[in-house]
Amino acid sequence: MKVTVTTRSGRELINGGLDIDTTATVADLEDAIHQKIKKYHPSRQRLTLPHHPQSKEKPIVLQYKKVLKDYTNGNSDTITIVFKDLGPQVSYRTLFFFEYLGPLLLYPLFYYFPVYQYLGYQTKRVIYPVQTYALYYWCLHYLKRIMETFFVHRFSHVTSPVSNVFRNCAYYWTFACFIAYYVNHPLYMPVSEFQMKIGFGFGLIMQVANLYCHIILRNLRGRNGNGGYQIPRGFLFNFVTCANYTTEIYQWLGFNVATQTVAGYIFLVVAASIMTNWALAKHRRLRKLFDGKEGRPKYPQRWVILPPFL
Repeated sequence: MKVTVTTRSGRELINGGLDIDTTATVADLEDAIHQKIKKYHPSRQRLTLPHHPQSKEKPIVLQYKKVLKDYTNGNSDTITIVFKDLGPQVSYRTLFFFEYLGPLLLYPLFYYFPVYQYLGYQTKRVIYPVQTYALYYWCLHYLKRIMETFFVHRFSHVTSPVSNVFRNCAYYWTFACFIAYYVNHPLYMPVSEFQMKIGFGFGLIMQVANLYCHIILRNLRGRNGNGGYQIPRGFLFNFVTCANYTTEIYQWLGFNVATQTVAGYIFLVVAASIMTNWALAKHRRLRKLFDGKEGRPKYPQRWVILPPFL
């Protein structure tokens, strides 16, 4: 089978193309490209069918497990593939580990070490119970996230661009320092004991619910991350499309009710905005895929992310 590989500009990537077996998969083609051009490891390749620039449809991305001949409708021994270099890649587990490790290590520095003396605060610091509980809550959250990364999550994409490591770490690590600075500040004034218990109690319930939501999502995918789009069912997913984001937002709401800092609420608003955009996109995609036509199930009526508002 003759495969012509071009760049998005139309330039032929491999002069003369490639001759591969008619039973070869997309993964075999990626390996063949890697053999010809060593720097293009399969993880940084994105292969699509030719796409007209004026078309509003997205190009068809080749799935690495499918047989390449399937994309020719079985009646051609030649095919043209469009290649895109995704750049240096890193596994999602590595990405998540480092973005979560930063907050886990940075936050305690503001609690245990005399950071504020170096910033000019010479008054003796009084540590309130809410600050200690906030430390435990914070560390529990990010330990949970790291454990989920290695033992719960199954990723549909194996890798992510290396640049995302710097972007995501900057986001998480900066907010960790921002929040820790104010929660552990010598001038910090705690909320009432009742409000603290309500906030942390609600937040802990949401952390457990969030873990259970992730387990439900995990079971929708195979061990290799495959499984396609499915309608999540069970627990909060019977009412909310993205219950995992709902519980994530509400657990930070609980933290902020208990600690009551401007920094914490800024983080809550930013995080909720990001997750709301993700949730809206996923909700639209699921409703489009499961439209009740041609034998497909119809996506049920559900909140998107933040009942009773959205």
